[in-house]
Amino acid sequence: MTALLETRQLHKHFGGLSAVADVSIEVMAGEIHCLIGPNGAGKSTLFKLVAGTYAPSEGEVLFRGENVTHRKPYERVGRGMSIKLQVPSVFRELPVAQNLEISLQRTLSGSAMAAEKARLLEFLQLKDDADKPAGILAHGQQQWLEIGMALALKPTLLLLDEPTAGMSPQETERTGDMIKSLNAQGMTVLVVEHDMTFVRQIAQRITVLHLGRVFAQGTTDQVIADPRVEEIYLGKGHGHH
Repeated sequence: MTALLETRQLHKHFGGLSAVADVSIEVMAGEIHCLIGPNGAGKSTLFKLVAGTYAPSEGEVLFRGENVTHRKPYERVGRGMSIKLQVPSVFRELPVAQNLEISLQRTLSGSAMAAEKARLLEFLQLKDDADKPAGILAHGQQQWLEIGMALALKPTLLLLDEPTAGMSPQETERTGDMIKSLNAQGMTVLVVEHDMTFVRQIAQRITVLHLGRVFAQGTTDQVIADPRVEEIYLGKGHGHH
């Protein structure tokens, strides 16, 4: 297996504070990789370093074998990364279908665009809501529309930042099914997530961050069975999340 995405000894300092220290991870082509860790572990910072929103203080980001450390976010997107951040960026006043068109028009037009739009609406279970303004969708549906907008860019790597935040258990499970279905079609997915039930549902490999460093890394079974991981999540004095 080849690494589609690799970080090498990434560091990110904010003033005197080290948000990420010496983080090296590999996301293999074709896998669902989850990045987990307690609050303040550095997950969002690492995500922004991968996406290009932040430049690292030290270290490198490689994507598809190319050093993209100093590439802008849009350049990374052009090379096949697609990102869904926590904060929804749907065009609230525009219809659902038009939100998808805005993303699709980068790569498609005419009947090809119409066909792909129909396929995405079906996949996202938003067909009945296609003509509604995106702003009136339920929270979970807005999140799915966002995933659809990221998918419209035909990425080789889909980056999802806490995609199930604020979702009901049913919506969360449906989101997991969507991600697994995309992965079965060959897409590589990197997910930053808190919800361990969801992580168990989708992850093939897991990286645990703790205090800005890689704390554990391996297959889902290995990481979940690691007593040290349970310790930082549920351990003494941490309370139950």
